[in-house]
Amino acid sequence: MVIKKSGIFLVILLLFAWQKPVFAGLSGWHGFAEGAFGGVISKGDPTKHSDYNMAEERLQLKNQYNFEGEDILSRFQGVFRFKGDFTLDEYFGGKTDFELREANLSFTPTQLIDVKVGRQVLTWGTGDYLFINDVFPKDYVSFYVGRDDEYLKKPSDALKISLYPELFNFDFIVIPHFTPNSMPEGDRLSFFDSFQGGIAGTDSDRDLIEPGQQAKNFEYAGRFYRNFGSTEAAIYLFRGFDNISRSYKNEAARQLYYERQDVYGSSLRGELLGGIGNIEGAYLHSPEDPKGNNRLIENSSVRLMAGYEKDLGNDLKVAFQYYYEQMLDYAAYKRSLLSQDVVYDECKHITTQRLTKLFKNQTVRVSLFNFYSPSNNDGYLRFSVEYDLTDHWKFTSGLNIPWGAEDYTDFGQMRKNKNIYARLRYSF
Repeated sequence: MVIKKSGIFLVILLLFAWQKPVFAGLSGWHGFAEGAFGGVISKGDPTKHSDYNMAEERLQLKNQYNFEGEDILSRFQGVFRFKGDFTLDEYFGGKTDFELREANLSFTPTQLIDVKVGRQVLTWGTGDYLFINDVFPKDYVSFYVGRDDEYLKKPSDALKISLYPELFNFDFIVIPHFTPNSMPEGDRLSFFDSFQGGIAGTDSDRDLIEPGQQAKNFEYAGRFYRNFGSTEAAIYLFRGFDNISRSYKNEAARQLYYERQDVYGSSLRGELLGGIGNIEGAYLHSPEDPKGNNRLIENSSVRLMAGYEKDLGNDLKVAFQYYYEQMLDYAAYKRSLLSQDVVYDECKHITTQRLTKLFKNQTVRVSLFNFYSPSNNDGYLRFSVEYDLTDHWKFTSGLNIPWGAEDYTDFGQMRKNKNIYARLRYSF
């Protein structure tokens, strides 16, 4: 059982130890118990179990305490929130674990300021499964095996301060402990291993080097946003690290690391042609290789996205997105490559389509989401059916079908992880 600890989390525990009556208010626990299984339907999967990639039981508990009466934080509308998941993972021989997803304290010092400190899930931006300015950690292992969408977003230990002056709203976030994306590593899901030059499973032995826990490695994020009628405009700023280890620390030692990254972006979201439209863009700067001539470090890039969703009536919704990414200093990048290196394209295009339909008095939800990249010649089809059997019981089943012509593209490298999954949940 592993629980990550940080200075912020310890501060919260000390506050609660000091407030003696607080635990008496923690009644009314909620959550769910769930069993899930995902069977692999691809051939030649080189992972630990080639016939399935998910077999687990999960218990989630959550609660909150609202400070009242004589509690010192009652005057600031203080709220403590907790959410944690206990898991029994049969894929790894019955391994037990605990993930602390939320343990944070929220309070309002003044009418113009909100503060949240502790473990929390951070998210912003306008994309649907596509992220540009949402630089916070994701769990793509959960995404590909068929866990609930809740688990795509990973929690962070952070301090978030929200300001509400008259002209605009502002969020400022400090993250003292770097959290990387959870990416396929060969044990549960196969992937493209650049050291092997192909799709790898349990034979992969890369070493991923994370930034040290030092003050100089704190991450900072800011968002200015304001509504203009029914349209929300936002500006985003981020200084921290890439959440994916794409740069090489030491090729001979098979080491990758998470490079420093600055992100400057903006977005618009509002009513459009009877639906909701959004547009978002960002410049991702690589301060460690600003000229792009080091083949071991990821280049700077520009990313753009536009989307549209519409309710067609009769519980039917459709949505579309277009995503564009361009590597900067591409000529310098190509000059730096060695003969054995994979040559990535200068530009990448991705389109997505989402179709959602509700049946049986909205107790059955059918969802189809499709990624397609004409530049990479790959894609990923996600299909699911959710059925609310009762107020407490829900059954979910679905398909994950990634495909592609090349081993090294985003979805092509995942093509041996196709699965069909089912989850049965009891909520309380």
